[in-house]
Amino acid sequence: MRFLIVRTDIRTAADIDLAAAWAGGGCLRNETTAPELRRQTVHADDRDAALLLARALSTVGAVRAGRQRVKVLPLAEPGRRRRGQHPPG
Repeated sequence: MRFLIVRTDIRTAADIDLAAAWAGGGCLRNETTAPELRRQTVHADDRDAALLLARALSTVGAVRAGRQRVKVLPLAEPGRRRRGQHPPG
């Protein structure tokens, strides 16, 4: 399975948005509709390589300071469904 390793900026949330999300039980951020700004992306062919690359990207000063984050995302293989996907029809 292939993996995508992404280093992104962390969006700050206003106090009013945080309070509204907390009171309404909703999500503060939704990556599917408004993804964070990507700073760097790398592909890996297996999980061990992906984690090694993520560990290396985590040493960047902005990540260590909490202004950016590193995400490891599995990419679906061709012909395989991801969890939660339904067949067409």
